[in-house]
Amino acid sequence: MKGRQDANAVDRVGVRLKLRKAQAEAGDIVLLFSDESAALTHPYLARAWARRGADLRVSAPGQSKKVAMMGTLEWAGRKLVVTTSRTKRSTDFRAHLQSLDQRYGPKPGAPLRPVVIVLDNGPIHTSKASRAALAERTHWLTVEWLPKYAPELNDIERVWLDLKANHLAHQTFNDPEDLDRAIHAAVKALNAERNRDPLGNPRISA
Repeated sequence: MKGRQDANAVDRVGVRLKLRKAQAEAGDIVLLFSDESAALTHPYLARAWARRGADLRVSAPGQSKKVAMMGTLEWAGRKLVVTTSRTKRSTDFRAHLQSLDQRYGPKPGAPLRPVVIVLDNGPIHTSKASRAALAERTHWLTVEWLPKYAPELNDIERVWLDLKANHLAHQTFNDPEDLDRAIHAAVKALNAERNRDPLGNPRISA
């Protein structure tokens, strides 16, 4: 993937994001990192301890099913906001934007800090419908577009790893509804854990 990057573009955006983080830490803006992921009803296998020679297995009967996760990380507060769906389409991203409206959008009589959202150039973000939804919010929401093939610039990627490896791993879920409930419980637990030290180094899991 590194070979497919525009190194100059990665460097330029990396510098801008450092400035954005400084602004967010000072309280001048709200900085959001957004992206999508997915969880499966069959187990996500992370590192685990076992006796030497043990055959470590997790039961996973039937066919695995997927739940899509639309996520946004508030950088300064380290809070993760997740909406779930059975698909990963522009309509799902627009529904996620509506959840962000409730948390960060204008409210009568309330002061409004500028909000910057970091997005990659995936089709779910750049479709005509998504572009229109973002355009409707330009009075309070600014998009910082990432260069292609640069997931390392999106801080939410490490949070997805943490969520899957430390809160959803080694479990089999009966159906997508069961998994959906587990995802939201895991997000709640992850936020409680991370907010004990809001700007501390996030845990990174393999």
